[in-house]
Amino acid sequence: MADEKTQPPQGQPPQSQPPQGQSPQGQSPQGQFPQGQPPKPDGQKPDEKKPDEKKKPSPFKNPLVLIVGGIVLVIVLIGGLLFWLNARRYQNTDDAFVDVQIVRIAPQIAGQVTQVLVGDNQRVSPGQRLVDIDSADAQTRVAQAQAQEAQAQSQVDNAKVQVSVAEASYQQAQADVASARAQADNAARDFDRFTGLQKTNAAAVAQQQFDQAAAQARSTAAQLAGAQKAAKAKADQVSASRTQVSSGEEQVKAAQAQLQAAQINFGYATLAAPVAGTIAQKTVQVGNYVQPGTQLMAIVPLTVWITANFKETQLELMRPGQKAFIKVDACPKAKVEGHVDSIQRGAGQAFAILPPENATGNYVKVVQRVPVKIVIDKVPRDCLIGPGMSVEPKVLVRP
Repeated sequence: MADEKTQPPQGQPPQSQPPQGQSPQGQSPQGQFPQGQPPKPDGQKPDEKKPDEKKKPSPFKNPLVLIVGGIVLVIVLIGGLLFWLNARRYQNTDDAFVDVQIVRIAPQIAGQVTQVLVGDNQRVSPGQRLVDIDSADAQTRVAQAQAQEAQAQSQVDNAKVQVSVAEASYQQAQADVASARAQADNAARDFDRFTGLQKTNAAAVAQQQFDQAAAQARSTAAQLAGAQKAAKAKADQVSASRTQVSSGEEQVKAAQAQLQAAQINFGYATLAAPVAGTIAQKTVQVGNYVQPGTQLMAIVPLTVWITANFKETQLELMRPGQKAFIKVDACPKAKVEGHVDSIQRGAGQAFAILPPENATGNYVKVVQRVPVKIVIDKVPRDCLIGPGMSVEPKVLVRP
């Protein structure tokens, strides 16, 4: 029958059936490749390899590569060490600015501006005229003060003349006193002599002579007393005249003070530069009416310095006198040198209008900055340095 299994011939073992999906003799049904071997390109056997797939030698086993790499590593280490040794010698910061004491120009009297003699950014020298203010009123006051001084001086001169007259009158009075005293003494002696004779012999002296001697003595005594009082009055007149001289001299001094004040106010009509520098922020024009204290312009002095705010951890080795190298943003190629002048005693926040208070709440420690004043020693002529400009100082703390 057709559905019966075919029996193998006698003397041959029965053949096993291959698994489902696999052809006999271990070959895949797709390409008849050996079991476990991937397909190979055409014309290549499974066990063959291409020449470029052979194992390449490692470059790290090359002595030349190792020597060059070692040299490069040593150079990098030496360079890094030298950089570190050089960097630790300096302390730098970018929180630094050019500082200066700006001079504000303002009038001290009120008036109308008649002349402006300078322009913006102009260089000025000490004593140079800047602005003229109308000085007619001030000049009138100077003339008035001069007249008052002359009047007071004339009064003093008159008082001195009166002193001379009073002294002469006093000397005449003293002479009259001396004459009256001589007459009084003579009359007193005559009266005493007549009195003695009358006591000795009443008939020796007539009563009329005795009475005349007595009257003469009393009259000369009265004249002496009057001369003495007149002399005292003349002495008082001398003292009064001298007092008038002293008072007049005080009036002269007061008039001189008023004259000096008027002259000072007259001088205020001209504004001059107190220091050498450059004009900045000029707001005044001819015809403006200005009041005392009104800022007309500012002068930036030629002497400037740098205020560098270093961290407090950078101040361990920083001392006054140390050399500083300054990089100016406005002229980065310029070579600007200076030195540390002083270090402020206290952090900048301590001098703020409203200093921070950390007595309450959470506290976070923040490294504070301390202002350090650096004086510029050498500035190139082509480098314009002004207040507020940014700089980067570098201080040599380890020579």
